[in-house]
Amino acid sequence: MSELFDPARWRPAPFLPERETRDGTLVFVVAVLCFLACVTALGVIAADRAARGWANQLTEEATVIVRPRPGETPDSAAARAAETLAGVAGVAEVRALEPQKAYDLVRPWLGDVADIEDLPVPRLVAVGLDAREPATAAAMQAALKGDGVDAIVDDHSLWLKDVRRAAGIARGMGAVVFLLIAGAAAAVVAFATRAGLAAQRDVVEVLHLSGAEDRFIARLFQLRFARVAAVAGLIGAGGAVLAGAILRLLGGSQGLTPALPIAWSDLLAVAPCPLLAAAVAALAARVTAGGLIREMQ
Repeated sequence: MSELFDPARWRPAPFLPERETRDGTLVFVVAVLCFLACVTALGVIAADRAARGWANQLTEEATVIVRPRPGETPDSAAARAAETLAGVAGVAEVRALEPQKAYDLVRPWLGDVADIEDLPVPRLVAVGLDAREPATAAAMQAALKGDGVDAIVDDHSLWLKDVRRAAGIARGMGAVVFLLIAGAAAAVVAFATRAGLAAQRDVVEVLHLSGAEDRFIARLFQLRFARVAAVAGLIGAGGAVLAGAILRLLGGSQGLTPALPIAWSDLLAVAPCPLLAAAVAALAARVTAGGLIREMQ
């Protein structure tokens, strides 16, 4: 008697089965692809953050190479250069580096030279620039020249271009990898749609005889594979969040490494993954189903 009041008894049977034996494989493949896409996104975000941090450091610092004039000691030349630069607008801090630091910089190029202190190694002056209105290299060079200091100002512009170019390459590669993964996921869903249509050919023909339009039939496959892809996307995104959290914990405050500083907020970037996976799967299933249904007629 209770069966009469069971809602499932009176609910219309679905045209397509809710689950198939191939669904497990499809979920696994799409979940792996979503995991790789999310990990790629986390890597690009971390690399971009590192590049921006290095760029900020480079734009806020400059190095001055001081050469002593005849009759002048290297230390006095460096002190005079530091005094001159301290009066330049846009300079926040000036510090003449110890001679040992200059020796350490040239030692890898010269090898283990015992009397390196006797070589005419230039002195270095580290200049901290104002973050809001930093002094230009031309302004500092003019000030040094005006005071008769023989020096070269390195504003790190060459390194800054390399860092920004590397960041652009990383973003471009991430976008390419993401598009390739999306294309692979679409191809997998298209293959599954073809197999599903072949397996349900009788159902499709009955629906045609019943007067169902092609759009209605294609929408059945579209919704079905969109749900499957959404579940797979959720699994893949969850795995990426877990991997990112582990890397963040292992790396401490700097994330995995200083080159890939993963932040906790980065893990939120994978949130749209299930929706994107469902959208890609729905589009692939719609296009594939529509074409095959027209071929069946």
